[in-house]
Amino acid sequence: MADLTPTITGPQLVSSQWLHDARRARRLATLSLAWLCFEGAATTTAGLLAGSTALLGNGLDGAIEGLASIIVVWRFSGSRTLSAGSERRAQQLVALSFFLLAPYIAFEATRALMIEHRAETTLLGIGLSIATLCVCPWLGRAKLRLGDRLASPATAGEGRQNLICAYLAVAVLAGLLVNTLFGIWWLDPVVALAIACLAVTEGHRAWRGESCGCTTCTAGPLR
Repeated sequence: MADLTPTITGPQLVSSQWLHDARRARRLATLSLAWLCFEGAATTTAGLLAGSTALLGNGLDGAIEGLASIIVVWRFSGSRTLSAGSERRAQQLVALSFFLLAPYIAFEATRALMIEHRAETTLLGIGLSIATLCVCPWLGRAKLRLGDRLASPATAGEGRQNLICAYLAVAVLAGLLVNTLFGIWWLDPVVALAIACLAVTEGHRAWRGESCGCTTCTAGPLR
C-alpha cells in the first residue's frame, strides 16, 4: 500500500495543480458536511423508528463523518494548507474518529443478537439508504484520489469514511428487506458487526497514512 506521509515543507514545493486539488478537497469536505447534517439526523430518526442497529449505526456514522469533514476543512484553511504538521494532526484526528464509530455499532449489534431484536422495515429508512448509495460512493472515491495526489492521509481517511457509510447503507437495505421477506432478523446486526470491524481496520490504516492502493482510487485526474 502506498504511504501518504506528508512531504510539504514550503510554498516553493507546491504547484498550482496541488493548490487546486487542496481547494477541491476543502469544497468536497464542505459539501459532505452539508449532506451529512441532513442524512445523519434523518437516518438516526429512521433507525429509532425501525429499531434497526445498522440504520442507527449509519446515522451515527454520519455524525462521525461530519467530524472528519470539519477536520479536513480545518486542515486546508489558511496557513495550514501548506503545513505538514497540520496534515499529521488532521490525519490522527480522522483516524481517531473511526474508533468512535466501531464501539457503538459493535455494542448495539451484540445486544440485538442477544435479545433477538427484529428491525422493522420503513420506507424512510429504505429511501435514505438509497440516497446514501447515490452520494457517498462518489464522494469517497473522489476524496481517495485527491488524498493520493495531495499526499494527504486525512483526505483519504475522510473518503474511506464515506465508503463505510455506503457499506452501512447496503447493510441496512439487505437487513430490512431480507427480514421482511424471509424473517432473517439476525442479518442486520451481523452485518453491523462486520462493519464495526471494518471501521477499526480503516482507523488503523488512516493512522498509518496508507492509501487503499486500488486502481479505482488512483486512476486519473478528477473531472
